[in-house]
Amino acid sequence: MLRGTQQDMLIKRSIRFANKLQRTLQSLLLSYPRNVQCNVCGWGGRHFLSDSWHKHIMCPSCHSAVRHRLFLAALVSIDQLSFERLIRNKRILHFAPEEVISSNLHSLAAYYVTADLLGNNAALKIDMSNMHGVENASFDAVIAFDVLEHVPDYRRALREVHRVLRPTGWGILAVPQKDGLLVTHEDSSILTPEERTRHFGQGDHLRIFGDNFPRILEEEGFTVMIVDESCFPQDVVARHVLFPRLTSRHPLATNHRRVFFCQKT
Repeated sequence: MLRGTQQDMLIKRSIRFANKLQRTLQSLLLSYPRNVQCNVCGWGGRHFLSDSWHKHIMCPSCHSAVRHRLFLAALVSIDQLSFERLIRNKRILHFAPEEVISSNLHSLAAYYVTADLLGNNAALKIDMSNMHGVENASFDAVIAFDVLEHVPDYRRALREVHRVLRPTGWGILAVPQKDGLLVTHEDSSILTPEERTRHFGQGDHLRIFGDNFPRILEEEGFTVMIVDESCFPQDVVARHVLFPRLTSRHPLATNHRRVFFCQKT
């Protein structure tokens, strides 16, 4: 008869084996036919995985989302925004770094540093809206994907990005934008995670951005180039899922993702 400790170990091993088998079977079931391909990691298969709002938009291998694949597609296909112009041998500051993107940049940049205020996976622990330890005009590019919705004073954060960029440097930003929302919605009286989820889509979000975001960027001193699915041929959009094949009906749906390439003026 097994003792309690031995039973616990056997149960844990069984759970690990079952989880591994489930992942293997899922991978096999998704692998064929190869209808879609992730342009970040190269995985190809029947369809991507779903998140809580959108069906079939997340790569099962590297977990890239639409914003990541739009970013990589721009660096590969749009000459003005190429790896050579924006990344290679450049000084890059990357906020809230996601491994799916970080791994594609680190080896190409002359200097690549990560930053975050709350997380523990970054080299610098700094506030995006108060980068007091970062010198003026010290970076060629600042990257922040889905960060500004968490920052209390996002306008100040944009001014800080502008400050630390070298002349003609690039801020590369993505924010969740509710479909059809003309003006960014924020309300400082909405305090609880439950209310924030209802209004902004997530318990730690302070706003949900609207279609006026490009104008805000221009007001803070940037020339803005918007990259979305319309920038690429339809077969590329379909293959890499640069727009959801099945749009979400969630009341805060962010079906139309964009990456904003913002050049300092």
